Amino acid sequence: MSTFLILGASGNVGSVLSTTLEQAGHTVRRATSRPAGAGQVHVDLATGEGVGAALDGADAVFLLSPPGHMNQDVTLGRVIDEAVARGVKKAVLMTAMGADADPTAPLRKAELHLEASGLAWNVIRPNWFMQNFNSFWIHGITHHGAILLPTGNAKGSFIDSRDIADVAASLLQRSDLDGQAFDLTGGESLDHDAVAAILSEVAGRTIRYQEVTPDEMRPGLLAAGLPADYTEFLLTILHFFKLGYSERVTDAVERITGKSPRRFQAYAQEYSAAFV
Repeated sequence: MSTFLILGASGNVGSVLSTTLEQAGHTVRRATSRPAGAGQVHVDLATGEGVGAALDGADAVFLLSPPGHMNQDVTLGRVIDEAVARGVKKAVLMTAMGADADPTAPLRKAELHLEASGLAWNVIRPNWFMQNFNSFWIHGITHHGAILLPTGNAKGSFIDSRDIADVAASLLQRSDLDGQAFDLTGGESLDHDAVAAILSEVAGRTIRYQEVTPDEMRPGLLAAGLPADYTEFLLTILHFFKLGYSERVTDAVERITGKSPRRFQAYAQEYSAAFV
């Protein structure tokens, strides 16, 4: 059995990943930026506080950068370097689909840093999460009965965060796929009108998709507390969605886990209470 450090352990992916690894008999250290409770270790990615102690004695680490941070190459690079120094054997890094398109982008620089580190590694690049609809986009759905996004009629191969966790759990526990990066998607591509129709069905009320402009969306993101640079980053990647870059479907989830990814209908049914 192994010891794993999980960054973002309270998030959609990290919480499921931590539980899965524990159920398999491993020791899991759940990283938190808040004061550590039972089963948790304190790690401040912004300053590097607690990183070394959290990694000490760990066999592998799951890496991601929390939302709101734009210097991912710095924050993640610090963890990668400390992992090497502490004798960690492997790292699985979660970035985002399309992160490898620009070698100067912070996430891509973090990927390259890991690849050159000497650690055994995998990179997973998931597409947009299904769970965004019951979290980040839920305000418009709840208060206006609408998905309010600047994405036109483009499609996205949305992925359930639990499938991402399953992939990460598999990669952390095996070595035959080391040194590879995987784009992770759901098994179908849907535009937001189709998404709205599914949500309407499970909620028993009308939910529609309403396109907004980036300028209309920006004030809400800033009011929600997102930093200005991260707000512009989010609007930029939503523009790439509108251009069709999120439509592609891959078979990586099934190849790695042996299971087909969850369908959007199944996700919506399980989370239906959020949309009523």
